[in-house]
Amino acid sequence: MNTERKDADRTDAPAASNFIRNIIDDDNQSGKWAQRVETRFPPEPNGYLHIGHAKSICLNFGVAKRYGGVCHLRFDDTNPEKESVEYVNSIIDAVTWLGFEWKKDDQDYLFYASDYYDKLYEFAELLIQRGKAYVDSQTPEEMRANRGSATEAGTNSPFRDRSVEENLDLFRRMKAGEFEEGAHVLRAKIDMASPNFNMRDPVIYRIRFAHHYRTGDTWCVYPMYDYTHCISDALENITHSLCTLEFEDHRPLYDWVLNELADAGVFTRPLPQQIEFSRLNLTYAITSKRKLLQLVNENHVDGWDDPRMPTIVGVRRRGFTPEAIQLFCERIGVTKVDSWIDMSVFEGALRDDLDDKAPRATAVLDPLKLIVDNYPEGQSELCSAPVHPHHPERGNREFTFSRELWIEREDFQETPPKGYFRLFPGNKVRLKYGFVVECTGAEKDAEGNIVAVHCNYFPDSKSGTEGSSNYKVKGTIQFISVDNAVPAEVRLYDRLFREEQPDAGGRDFLEALNPDSKRVVQAFVEPAAKHAAPEDRFQFERHGYFVADRVDSKPGQPVFNRIVGLRDSWGK
Repeated sequence: MNTERKDADRTDAPAASNFIRNIIDDDNQSGKWAQRVETRFPPEPNGYLHIGHAKSICLNFGVAKRYGGVCHLRFDDTNPEKESVEYVNSIIDAVTWLGFEWKKDDQDYLFYASDYYDKLYEFAELLIQRGKAYVDSQTPEEMRANRGSATEAGTNSPFRDRSVEENLDLFRRMKAGEFEEGAHVLRAKIDMASPNFNMRDPVIYRIRFAHHYRTGDTWCVYPMYDYTHCISDALENITHSLCTLEFEDHRPLYDWVLNELADAGVFTRPLPQQIEFSRLNLTYAITSKRKLLQLVNENHVDGWDDPRMPTIVGVRRRGFTPEAIQLFCERIGVTKVDSWIDMSVFEGALRDDLDDKAPRATAVLDPLKLIVDNYPEGQSELCSAPVHPHHPERGNREFTFSRELWIEREDFQETPPKGYFRLFPGNKVRLKYGFVVECTGAEKDAEGNIVAVHCNYFPDSKSGTEGSSNYKVKGTIQFISVDNAVPAEVRLYDRLFREEQPDAGGRDFLEALNPDSKRVVQAFVEPAAKHAAPEDRFQFERHGYFVADRVDSKPGQPVFNRIVGLRDSWGK
C-alpha cells in the first residue's frame, strides 16, 4: 500500500525551536512572569489517554523542564457521569511511564478541578452579583433555537434581565437541589450577537444529580469545562496554558472569565495565557474517545490496552518505548497548522530507538523441520552469535546445532522461481552462525504437504572457523535446534485500519478495519529468549522487533508481540 506523502506535508524533521518557545523567550526577556514557567497537562478522566495526548504531555512537561519550571498534572473532572478512579489511575500511570513527573523541590503539583468546586461556585455568585451571569429557565430546545446561526445573531433569553437578587436566589436553590435537571442553567452574560458562538452567553453551570467519584453526592450543580479550566489555571498560577487548536475559538471566553474575575479583585494580572498548537493527526489510527470506546465495547479489539489501539496503554503493550514516543514528538515538531503525520514516522522513531538497544535473537515463526542426514543422531555442538552486532562488549549468545532443526517454511521450495537462493533440491545455503548445508529432498504427507526437508552438512564449513570462507553460497537462512527450541506464542500485530484516514468524510470507520491486524502463531525461539521478563524487547533477526507481553508473558513461558517490522512494508 502506498503511503508516500509529499515533502511539504511531512513534519518529521527535528525542530531546534518553535513558536511556543519563542513566546516564552519573549516573556522571559520582558520579565512578564519574572522568569517563571508553569504549564499544566489537564486531562478529563473520562477515558484512556491516546497518542495524541502523548504529544501534549511531551510538550507541556518538556517545555517546563527546558525552562527550569514545573508542569502540573490536573484532572479536569467536571463531568461526574463519565469519570472514574480507573481513568485517573490509568492517566497517572501513562504520564509516569512516559518519563515525566509533577513534583519540584519536594512539592507535589497534582491537582483536581473538583478541589476548586467551592471556589468555582463562589466566583459564579460573584459574577451574578456583578451582573455578568444569570439563571436561564429556557428548555434546551429553546436555547438551541435562540442561539442563532453563522449569519444571524442569537436572541436574548427572556430571562436575561432577571435581577441580581432573583438570580442569586435561583442559583442557590439550584445548588440546594430544589430543581430537576434541565430546569435551569447559569449562563455568562456576554453578547448574543457575537460572531463567536462560544461568547453567546455560554452555559457555565448545569444541574446534575450524579455521584462524583471524589466529591460523592455533595454537589448537584457542576461547572462547565470552559468556565472551570481557565479558573483552575489562574488558581494554580499557570503562566502558559498550552492546548490544541480546537480550543482557539474558546480563548475569548477563557480571557473573558479571567478578566472579569481580575476586575473583581479575585486574580491579579498578568493572567494565564492560552496558546494553541496543532493536534496530532496520525494516519491509520483513530483518536476519538467515543470511537475508541466503541471499538472496546463492541469487541473489535481486546480492550483499551490492545496492542493495536493508539492508546498509551496499547502502544506500551505493543512494545513502544517512552524514548521512542518522545523522539517521535520531537520530530513532528510544534506548529499552528493541522496536518497528518504518517504512521511510518511513528514506527520509524521506534526502530531508531530500538536498533541500538534491542538484543538479537532467532525466532522461527512458521516452523518446518530440517533433518541433517549426515549429522550423528544424539550429538550436538555449540554455535554462537553476538548479542548485538554493533556492540561486541555485550558478549555472545550460545545455541546448539544438531541433527534436527527448525527453519522457516518459506525457506524451502520444491520448484523455486528464478532468483530464489534458499533451500531447494541440489542447492546449498548457509545456516546463519552454523554450517553450510545442501538440500537433498523433502518428505510429504498423504495430502502432499511438505512435512520435513532433508540435507547434508559440510563439517568444515562452520561459521567463524578456518575454511568456512571457502564455501560461497548466495543464501543464508536461520535455524533453531529441535533439542532446545523454546515454544512461544507470537502475536503478529499490524495496523488496525487499512486506510490512512478511516473516518474521512464522516464514513463508518469500522468499514476500514484491517481483518489481518492480528494473527497468532505457535513459534519457536532460541534459548536466549526463554526467560524474557515482561516488556523485554528483542530484534528477532529477519522478522522485526518483538516484546515479551507485559500481561501474558512469564519467564520460561514467553508470549511475544510483534512491535514493528524491520522496515516499512506499507510504504511499498
